[in-house]
Amino acid sequence: MFFASDNTGPAPEQVLTAIAHANVGYQSGYGADDINAKAIEMIRTVFEAPEAAVYLVPTGTAANSLALATLANPWDTIFCTPVAHIHVDECNAPEFFSGGAKLTLVGSTDKMTPADLTAAIEAEGDRGVHGPQRGPISLTQITEDGRVYSLDELRALTDIAKSYGLSVHMDGARFANAIVALGCTPAEMTWKAGIDAVSFGGTKNGLLGVEAVILFNPAKAMEFELRRKRGGHLFSKHRYLSAQMVAYLTDGLWLDLATRANAAAAKLAAGLNAHPKAQFLYQPDGNLMFVSLPRSVHQRAFAAGAKYYTWGDVETGDPDEMVKARFVCDWSNDPALIDKFLDIIA
Repeated sequence: MFFASDNTGPAPEQVLTAIAHANVGYQSGYGADDINAKAIEMIRTVFEAPEAAVYLVPTGTAANSLALATLANPWDTIFCTPVAHIHVDECNAPEFFSGGAKLTLVGSTDKMTPADLTAAIEAEGDRGVHGPQRGPISLTQITEDGRVYSLDELRALTDIAKSYGLSVHMDGARFANAIVALGCTPAEMTWKAGIDAVSFGGTKNGLLGVEAVILFNPAKAMEFELRRKRGGHLFSKHRYLSAQMVAYLTDGLWLDLATRANAAAAKLAAGLNAHPKAQFLYQPDGNLMFVSLPRSVHQRAFAAGAKYYTWGDVETGDPDEMVKARFVCDWSNDPALIDKFLDIIA
C-alpha cells in the first residue's frame, strides 16, 4: 500500500538486464558509447524528429534546469505556474544554471490559461534595461496537481508564446503517463504542438535514474553540451544511462509501464470517489491525485501500513477534520493492495 511517489517504486527487470549487458566489456565514455547512439536514434524515431538534438542526464532537475538555461538568457524571466516543479521543488536550480534568470508565476493553479499567460507576458519586458526580459514558457505535462493539458490547450499556449517570439519548454517528468492519457503520439504532444524543448522523463516511470533532454531545433545543441559539462551532469560512464533509455523504449516498455501506473491510479481514484467524505482537488488524468479525507481515515490507513504524503498533522486533532493527501501510483502497484487500502478506509 505504497502511494507516496512514483520515484520510489522498483525498476522493471528489462532495465536491470540492460544495465547488466552494458556492464560487459568496454565502451567509450562521456556519451560516445554505441548504446547512447542507439538511444538517440530510438528517441528521434519515437518523436518523429530525425534532426533533434538529444542528451541524457541523470535527474529531472538537471534536465529542466539545463534545458531552460539553454533557452533563457541570464537577464530573462521564465514563465511558469505557481506550483511548477521548477518553482517549488528544484531549489532555484533553473535560476542557478541559467546564471540568474528569474521566474514569473502565471495564474493561480497548476494549468496556465491563454488569458493568464498573455497578461503575464504583457506585464514583463516593458521596462527596457531596468527589468527582466521576456524568456521561455515552461509547461508541466502531467501537471503537478495531476491534470493533463489537451493538445488544443497546448497549442493555444504555444501560439501565444510564438506571437511574442518566445520558446516553450515542457517538463515531461510524467510524459509517458500523459501520452497514455491523451492517446496521442509524442510528436503530437511536443513539436507538432509548438514545444521547442522537452524533458522526457524516465525516472518516475520505472528507470533507475535517467532523463532525456530533446531540443527540436538543434541550433543550441553545442550550448547545451557545454552547459551539461560545466554543470557536472555529463557522466563519464554514460553507457549506464544509455542502457536504461534503450530498454525503456524497446518494445514499447515505456508506454506499458505508464499504462499500468495510470490504470492503478484509476482504480484507486474510483475507490476514493466512492468514499462519502473524500474531496478531490481535481479528478486525476494520470497517475497522481490530491484528496482530502477525515483525519480518522488517515489514522486507520497509516496504522495498517499505508504510505503516502499528507499536509497537516494526522496524529492529533479533531478526527473529523479534513486533511489533504497526495496519492501517486507507479507501474508496480498491486491491484490487490489497492483493494486492501480501500477496504481499510471504507
